[in-house]
Amino acid sequence: MRIWGKVLGAFFGFLLGNIFGALLGLWIGHRFDRGMGIRGAFQRGPSQQQQAVFFHATFAVMGHIAKASGQVTEQEIRVASNLMDRMRLVGDQRARAQESFRLGKETEFPLRETLAEFRRASLGQRDILRFFLEVQLQAAFADGKVEDNERAILHTIADELGFSRIELARILAMAEAQMNFFNRAHGGHYQGGGHGGQQYRQEAPSADRLKDAYQLLGVSESDSDQDIKRAYRKEMSKHHPDKLAAKGLPPEMMEMAKEKTQEIQQAWEWIREARGIR
Repeated sequence: MRIWGKVLGAFFGFLLGNIFGALLGLWIGHRFDRGMGIRGAFQRGPSQQQQAVFFHATFAVMGHIAKASGQVTEQEIRVASNLMDRMRLVGDQRARAQESFRLGKETEFPLRETLAEFRRASLGQRDILRFFLEVQLQAAFADGKVEDNERAILHTIADELGFSRIELARILAMAEAQMNFFNRAHGGHYQGGGHGGQQYRQEAPSADRLKDAYQLLGVSESDSDQDIKRAYRKEMSKHHPDKLAAKGLPPEMMEMAKEKTQEIQQAWEWIREARGIR
C-alpha cells in the first residue's frame, strides 16, 4: 500500500494552509499514490493470472459468437483454429483454448460476467480492450458478413468493455475493410488474418483496394493529408506490439499485433503514394 504521497501532501499542505491545506494535500497525495500504484502495476508487466483471463475470454467469447446463429460453421471453426495456429498453441495450451471455445458455445455461458472479469484484469486499458474486440470481430466475419444474432452479441461486448455504439460501428467498418484488404492483397479467403509474413503485392492498388486502405485507417478520401497521416500514426500507436505487450497482451498474441501493424503500414503506403504525400 502506498502512503508516502498522502503523508507528504498532508505535511506540506499543513505548513502552507493549516488544517485546510493539510486536507487538500492529503487528497492530492492520495491521487498521486493511486496513480503510482497503477503505473507500477503496468511497469511490472501483466501477471500470469491477467494473461490467463485474457486467454480464456478470447476463445470463450469467440465460441459464443460462433454459436450465435445456432450452429457453428466450418468457417468459424477454421477462424478459431487459425488463431490458435498464429498463437503457436500446442499441447496443453491448445487443449485449454479448445475447451474455452467449447464453453463459450454452452447455452448458459456467462458472457457479461466473463467480459467484466476480463475488463478488470486488463485494468480497463482501452487499447487492450479494443484489441480484444477486434479479435472477436474476426469470428463475426468468419462467413464474410455479420448476422443479426452476432451483431447483438457484439453490442453486448461493446457495452461491457465501455465502447459506444458509434465506436463499435466505426470499428466494425474498419474490421470489414481489413477483411477486404487481406482478400484483395493476397487473393485468398479471409480466415482471421494470418498472412504468415507474406509480402503485399507491390503493384499499384486498384480503386477497391485503395478504398479499403482508407477505411482500414478510419479515414475517407475527402480527408486532408494531415488528417490521414494523423490517423495512420494513431492506429500504429494503438496496435504497436511492444505497447500492447506492456499493457497485458499475452506473448502468444504478439504475432497478431505485428500482422495488424503490417496491414496498417501497407494501407498508409498505398494512400501516401496515391496522393503523393511526402
